[in-house]
Formats: sequence, C-alpha cells, structure tokens
Amino acid sequence: MNKVLDFIKSAINELKKVQWPSRKETVRLTAYVIGVSFGVGLFVMLFDYIFKELLTLVITD
Repeated sequence: MNKVLDFIKSAINELKKVQWPSRKETVRLTAYVIGVSFGVGLFVMLFDYIFKELLTLVITD
C-alpha cells in the first residue's frame, strides 16, 4: 500500500512542476487546431467531389 501512496505523491509533485499554458495561449492554440481541421476538411471534401465526378464519368461512358 505504501508503494501506491508513494506513486500518487510523486505524480502530484510532478504535476506541480508542469508549466501549464495560459488561458490566452490555450485559446490561440485551440483556434489554430479548429482552423487547420476546417482547412483539411475542405481539402478532403474537394478531392472527394473531384474523384466522385471522375468516377461518374468513367462509369457512365
């Protein structure tokens, strides 16, 4: 049981050493992630549309 308590205490001490990002930095990085995800989604959607149209041309001829 002592090993488990020592592990928990050690984990808490390590978490206290972590330099957590500020609120401003968190909001900025979250906006980047949302923007990049949106951009990649549009890119995939464009290629999906192009491939669908090409496949339709191949199949209907």
